[in-house]
Amino acid sequence: MAPGAIDSHTADFVVPKKDTLGLPEPALKRLTSAGIDLSEGYPYRPHRPLYLQDVYNIRNEERKYIEVGARADKSKKALFSAATKVTDLTTHIGTEIEGLQLKDLTDQQKDELALLIAERSVVFFRDQEISPQQQKALGEYYGEVEIHPQVPQVPGVLGVSVIWPALQATEVTPSFRRPGGASRWHTDLVHERQPAGITHLHNDTVPPTGGDTLWASGYSAYEKLSPDFRKYIDGKQAVYRSAHPYLDRENPNAGPQYIERTHPLVRVHPATGWRALWVNRAMTSRIVGLDKAESDLILGYLYDVYERNVDIQVRFRWTPGTSALWDNR
Repeated sequence: MAPGAIDSHTADFVVPKKDTLGLPEPALKRLTSAGIDLSEGYPYRPHRPLYLQDVYNIRNEERKYIEVGARADKSKKALFSAATKVTDLTTHIGTEIEGLQLKDLTDQQKDELALLIAERSVVFFRDQEISPQQQKALGEYYGEVEIHPQVPQVPGVLGVSVIWPALQATEVTPSFRRPGGASRWHTDLVHERQPAGITHLHNDTVPPTGGDTLWASGYSAYEKLSPDFRKYIDGKQAVYRSAHPYLDRENPNAGPQYIERTHPLVRVHPATGWRALWVNRAMTSRIVGLDKAESDLILGYLYDVYERNVDIQVRFRWTPGTSALWDNR
């Protein structure tokens, strides 16, 4: 158990620890210029839930959601006309927009950006001047902002986190063979009752070499499948698990267990109406209704469709001050 943990069946959370590493200079500058109170340090972890029951109860109700991309002008003229340059990075996935600041977008441009993210899967903006408060406001325009129980939160701006390799290494020491962090193909929050929509990642600091991020198109992965195979998996459900394990309050001696929820293997995006293959090697456990051997065989093939077809992937080289917004659906 981590230092500061409460070992009691009546206690639900781990007491948070403070970070003693110090924020990287660019992040520190961005937070202080935004008026963030860092007098108590940058929180290392929020109140981390210990038990399965607590995590299952997080956002465990049907929540109203408005897909703003569905109401957008399909030509995206307000967004594109304000940009100095718009570049599709590959045929199937990834677009970079130049000359715009995310913090200054109008509501019409935000709607059109949501549709572009839905169509192109991930959209990039370099040289962004954006505060944590403005990041959160943009997120709230698109839906409910997730406050992740496993990562540090910016003081006063819950739902925005700053993480960096030295901080991550306090939990798991990375190596070349096991780099840790988000180095495996995954989709955010697949274990939730309503999984993630848009994720916004902003990089203040980037390494001189490496640190690239790859995305793959779920639409194109689905289209790679033969028509008969698509018919077979359409309507199938799969079990998706959390990235982190927890204890069962009723039976803690059973050891760490993962949150599991069932979702469609193929999703239909509410803004585009396009079908997307929705599996990932890190967090998809099994296909409902199949024996383990059958499920493992099919899932292994579907993972390979995502991971081995480089024409449906985009690899992005970060520069300081770059934001990426992508659609987990």
